[in-house]
Amino acid sequence: MVSPKVEDYLKTIYDLQDDTRVAPSAVATAMGVEPPTVTAMLQRLHTDGFVDYEPYQGVRLTTSGEQRALKAVRHHRLLELFLTEQFGYDWSDVHDEAAVLEHYVSTKLEARIATVLEYPTVDPHGAPIPTADLTVEHNPRRQPVPECNAGDIVVVSEVRDSSPAVLDYLTRAGVTFGTRVEVTEIAPIGMITLEVSNTGERFSLPAEPAPNIFVSQCNEHSNSEPGQFSEAR
Repeated sequence: MVSPKVEDYLKTIYDLQDDTRVAPSAVATAMGVEPPTVTAMLQRLHTDGFVDYEPYQGVRLTTSGEQRALKAVRHHRLLELFLTEQFGYDWSDVHDEAAVLEHYVSTKLEARIATVLEYPTVDPHGAPIPTADLTVEHNPRRQPVPECNAGDIVVVSEVRDSSPAVLDYLTRAGVTFGTRVEVTEIAPIGMITLEVSNTGERFSLPAEPAPNIFVSQCNEHSNSEPGQFSEAR
């Protein structure tokens, strides 16, 4: 039985890793713990076969560790959607709740939740939900807002910033997963102004959260209505 703390570490490493090893300092920052604590846990995870850890080189998940991480990610994202769909939670409130509950979801409960939600592909923030066999399907047409050009009409397809302040700001602007917006201005200092297509409401994105907001269908008009928790096409 893997402990909740181990699952949290594996999930954090999964979120941080790309083609290179993850620095222990990055894990410490993401989890809000001291570096020596991270080093001790990485050594333990290495011994248990969940990570490949080399001092001064960083860490990456083994196949076993990645499977454990994906299981936790699947539970987390299913729970976020379940809480919003069935209990009326706002998308800014579900992250912390799901982070607690994800460790106690049985295989049977996981299957029931997926059935009730009609086998969704993304969570309330647009993040892909790993399938039951723990594969992840990414939308290759997604790109961060700063890569768009003024005049682009796009659909918000994922918000990777879980900060309630950022999500509440987007909500007040009328933006959520699937909202169609137009990029109206890109300031030299990095501030990006967008307009919500169905309301005409304009809002500005500072440089810090903008790279964590992903959109689809840049440089083209979308004739489709945004689907509720299905990939924007």
